[in-house]
Amino acid sequence: MSQASDSSKPLIEVRSINYIPEAERHGKLYSQFTLWLGANLQITAIVTGALAVVLGGDVFWSLIGLLIGQLLGGGVMALHAAQGPKLGLPQMISSRVQFGVYGAAIPIVLVCLMYLGFTATGTVLSGQALGQLFGVSDSVGILMFASVIVLVTVLGYRVIHVIGRIASVIGVIAFVYLFSRLVSQTDVGALLEIRHFTWSSFLLAVSLAASWQIAFGPYVADYSRYLPSKTSPVKTFLAVGAGSVIGAQVAMIFGVFAAAGANGQFAGHEVAYIVGLSGSGAVAALLYFSIAFGKITISTLNSYGSFMCIATVISGFRGHLEVSRVQRLVFVLLIVGAATLIALLGQHSFLGAFKSFILFLLAFFTPWSAVNLVDYYCITREHYDVPALADPDGRYGRWNIPGISVYVIGVLVQLPFISTKFYTGPLVDALGGVDISWIIGLVVPAVLYYLVARRVTRAVPDRLILPART
Repeated sequence: MSQASDSSKPLIEVRSINYIPEAERHGKLYSQFTLWLGANLQITAIVTGALAVVLGGDVFWSLIGLLIGQLLGGGVMALHAAQGPKLGLPQMISSRVQFGVYGAAIPIVLVCLMYLGFTATGTVLSGQALGQLFGVSDSVGILMFASVIVLVTVLGYRVIHVIGRIASVIGVIAFVYLFSRLVSQTDVGALLEIRHFTWSSFLLAVSLAASWQIAFGPYVADYSRYLPSKTSPVKTFLAVGAGSVIGAQVAMIFGVFAAAGANGQFAGHEVAYIVGLSGSGAVAALLYFSIAFGKITISTLNSYGSFMCIATVISGFRGHLEVSRVQRLVFVLLIVGAATLIALLGQHSFLGAFKSFILFLLAFFTPWSAVNLVDYYCITREHYDVPALADPDGRYGRWNIPGISVYVIGVLVQLPFISTKFYTGPLVDALGGVDISWIIGLVVPAVLYYLVARRVTRAVPDRLILPART
């Protein structure tokens, strides 16, 4: 079926969690690459990479560990992205296959909370940048940033991809400049020559990068579902994975070198230190702008993903849900409003502890990722009954007890290995303080679900069943 041009599509998205009919499919794979490149070339990725050094690692082995983590986590994330064109659905609604129409609400609510927290923490950094750029307080900067996020999220899919393309260009220019300034002020060669390998520091770097990538899993297909259904899954995997891995690795490499050469001045003053590399004046103003703009993409992804999650939960209990533009605006205002309130209240006090709580929530959706991928690629083999996803009395039922049980086990087995300020498991010290919960949370539920799903009798359709009309 031939596709209409992108220019014929409405600027404001009219679909929400509904299946995207073939006639409305549009977009190119390069937009997937630029979206995820722009989403990762940003300040939070810099700070995450810097943690590998701030917490005791050397530069050389931190860079190697980060790259390995990017490839492992990016692979998991991109496998979710490849589902989008085939199913034409946002990511989390497909969880109803594994957990039941009602049961899917369990991981969805937790994912929504996590992305709410990510939006809040990103808003604080962006508010600081806008405050410096326009000479206003950080609180005013936070409100300015929140207003932009509301606008872009309400407009939806097409505008988000446009912002992603712009952010990727601005990000590339900004990082080329920042690297040139960093190299001129730091003896990079000397930093690379210091090589003190320890398993704890190395695995920390791997975990930082892998967790960063896996965190995108619950909504990555939201941004590939408009692609034509015949789009190659392999090409979708590569476009999304390459954009995310390259963007995150570049940002984290900069963070590693910045933290290593800052003599303790980086941690706690990330925005000021990065902009300070350029001096002052117009260039500093442009860098403040690039930092704020870089956060627009990822904060919009978080808000849009939260909107999809809420709509999915409501529709699961109310049946088929048509979300009007007014309802969409209300949902988005509530989501961004809550994130903004958290940012305003926590910018000077409890935000650090809150970020630890958000990282703790990662343990609740890593098992979801494992279950979803094993079911899609190994059990059902892409054969979903899409209309049945809206029917509690249909093929997938209200509650899928085997799937929910494996998910709960997947969460519990991670607890001894989690290391955050909010909670630290009893086996963390024995591992040198390294959090390997994400490995446990992927492997154990993946194996369990595969074994359980093959034994439990469940009618899997012999082909992908799509809605007869939309």
